[in-house]
Amino acid sequence: MTQYSKTFHSHGSAIRGMASGVFFMAIFGTLWALTGIMGLQGWGVPLLLVVTAAICIALIISGGSLIKASGKIKDPVSETGQRIGKRMKFWFNIIFVTEGVAIAITIAVCNAIRQPELIPLIIAIIVGIHFFPLASLFRVRLYYYTGALLCLLAIITWLLVPQEVTIGGHRIHAYMSVIGIGSALTNWGTALAIWLVGKRLLSVR
Repeated sequence: MTQYSKTFHSHGSAIRGMASGVFFMAIFGTLWALTGIMGLQGWGVPLLLVVTAAICIALIISGGSLIKASGKIKDPVSETGQRIGKRMKFWFNIIFVTEGVAIAITIAVCNAIRQPELIPLIIAIIVGIHFFPLASLFRVRLYYYTGALLCLLAIITWLLVPQEVTIGGHRIHAYMSVIGIGSALTNWGTALAIWLVGKRLLSVR
């Protein structure tokens, strides 16, 4: 039994949990990509939108394939498994709501002090931090790396990247673009890694 199966106390539930992870990473990765594209101010937008949509659709289809395959697996029903599932759902909601509140406060404060350019940097750090309790909750070590990469991306961007750059006379909001595209790649990479683990888990019955 894998670490994922121990967490969910059933093989099929573990795979469905990973499918949910793929969906979340695909969707939020796409939102980050759109943020990055906005920062480009029209530069290369049509192609980037097509690529973004293609990646999102491909990952959602991949997650759907895990759910479809997990439907063939008979899971034993136990009170222990149900209690663990409810506890995990409760703490996931707490983490998610806390993240949302922190992001809302960040946006309000940055706008109040007239420094909206800091919003994507701080949000990336908040999102990165929220992966650490998720890693512990779901026992997914990969989330530690995802969280660390998002935080590191924000810090490096703040230290080394100018707020705006001009390329060929075209102005780009560098903070938005670097954070958005970098975070999108991080989320999509995590989704792909989770899907690969799910595929391997399907072969272990």
